[in-house]
Order: sequence, then structure tokens, then C-alpha cells
Amino acid sequence: MDAASSHPGDLALSLESADAILSASEPEAEAADRKLEKLPDALIAELWRVADGASCGLTQAEFGAALVAVGRKWNHGLPAQTHGSDAQREGFYRSLKLADFALAQACALGKEIAWQRFLHLYRASVTQAAIAITRSQTLGSELADSLYSELFGLKEQDGRRISPLASYSGRGSLIGWLRTTLAQRHCDHHRRTHREEPLETIDLPAPAPMATPQAEELQLLSGAVARTLKTLEAEDRFLLSSYYLDRRTLLDIAHLLKVHEATISRRLKRLAETLHKELLIQLKGAGLSERKAQEALGADPRDIEINMRNLLQNSQSGAFQEQNDSNQEQR
Repeated sequence: MDAASSHPGDLALSLESADAILSASEPEAEAADRKLEKLPDALIAELWRVADGASCGLTQAEFGAALVAVGRKWNHGLPAQTHGSDAQREGFYRSLKLADFALAQACALGKEIAWQRFLHLYRASVTQAAIAITRSQTLGSELADSLYSELFGLKEQDGRRISPLASYSGRGSLIGWLRTTLAQRHCDHHRRTHREEPLETIDLPAPAPMATPQAEELQLLSGAVARTLKTLEAEDRFLLSSYYLDRRTLLDIAHLLKVHEATISRRLKRLAETLHKELLIQLKGAGLSERKAQEALGADPRDIEINMRNLLQNSQSGAFQEQNDSNQEQR
């Protein structure tokens, strides 16, 4: 696991100012080498759009500075003392989990909108992983809460909050990095509280590795998702599109449909359960075992080659409103 930078706020420096500082303090040859690492504005803009940096409140300058920093740290994925070509450097940046990287860096810089998105995406998964590691609901919740506090940056140095998220490189998934960090924090806790007991005698369950579905399984999953979504009624597609794609809140959707927020919450929960069961049935019907089917359902949505918005775009809200009015009249 990468060590966190002692000055995560430094990532917010523009590339031009960083080059000026380096040129003033390094030999001319080294400064020239670093200048070559400056990314083209067009590439930064493209990768920033791919990462959806705007939704995290991350500017292109902040994103570009973070990319250059991680490229220098890992030498663009090349062996030490090896100077890569422009194409190799660009390939390294394109290989990163750009959306995860942008979100982590925005959180490290204290972007409020990024933290809201982070908690929405990862809070439940991190808590579940912590409970699995500690084998205790109480201890797991405490471990997860302590990690949130640390990630938010309770420690300060030179007036700046220090967040371990600044050290996330994007070379692996953010959820995998979070699980690894949880496991390490759990071991650290045992070292502090069980100094008289050898660590080897403590039976610490390792976090279960995330199985990566094969291409064939992803193809089966893509087909199952497409078929299942097409069978949904317009009102159900509208709810899924509004909540998961347009990122509207339950309250926003409730106001739009003129129903109570709790109604939307219950409807989405039932939809999620129904879709999970239906997809599981289809995958098992296609020849996958129970375990393989469950692993496929845990795939990263970005690995599924279907356009979710196109599948849901024909949704209409009127049907749901009419059904709700009908229900009210029957009562």
C-alpha cells in the first residue's frame, strides 16, 4: 500500500507553478526531464472527462497535477531508471482507474461534493467489509467509523488536513484499496492492544479477494441485464434512471411524482431485490454455477458493455403517478 503524502494539498498546485519550483531547485538536466513529464492540455482534458472529474468538483488543473504526481511516483509503470516514451506515459495514465482516482483526489482536497459521492458509493460496502474482517457487528462498525475519520483528515500538518486518500494511485480499484486499508488498520489495532500476545496466535480473517469475472461471464451478464431491463414497466425504468443515472435524491423523485419519499424508497428496494433475483436466475440458466453467478453480479458496472441510459430512456413517470392515484382512490 502506498504511503500517504505528507502534503496532500500540494497536489492542487498547477503544473506550471510546480515546474517553476522544481526548475529553481534542481540541476538543469533534472528540471528538463521533469518538464517533459508535463501532460498535454488536450490529454488532461480528455482523461478528466473520462474520469467525470467535474462531478467530483475537481478542476482539470488539480486532476492534471495529481496524474503527474502519480506518474512520477510509479515511473509510469516502467522499471526504475527507465525513461518511457510519450506513448508509454500516456498508456500508463489511460490504464488507471480514472473515475476512482478523481474521486479519491477530490476527497483528499476536501471537496464536499466528492465526499457526498464517496459516502453514497462506498459507505455500505466498507462497513460490510469491516464487519467481515472483525467478525463482529459492533467492532466492524467501529473500525469503519475510524477509517472514515482518518480518510476525512483529522490530522493536520502546516494547517492542512492530511488524508490517506491522497496516496491512492488509481492502479487498482478504490474499493480494493479501502478493503486493504481496513485490514491493515485492524492489524495495527491488534498490535497496540495485544502487545503481550504474539501476533501469530491471533486468528485474523483475511478479506476475501474479489474474484474478477471472465469475459464470457461478463458477456452473459450484459445480455441478462439488457433483457431484464427491457421487460420492466416504464415507471420502474423511470425510477432506476432517476436515482442511479441522474443521481436524483429520493426527495427529488418524490416531489416529481407527488408521492411520499418513503414510497420511492420502498419501490427502489423492491426493484433492486427483484432485479437481483431475476439476473441470478438468468445467469444460472445460462450455465453458471451459483458462485460464478454471484461473482458476475459483483462485477464493476464499467466492465459491462451496455448503455444503461439507452435501455432506460423510454421511461415515463405518468404511469407511476396514475397507479399511485388509483391506489389512493381504492383506499
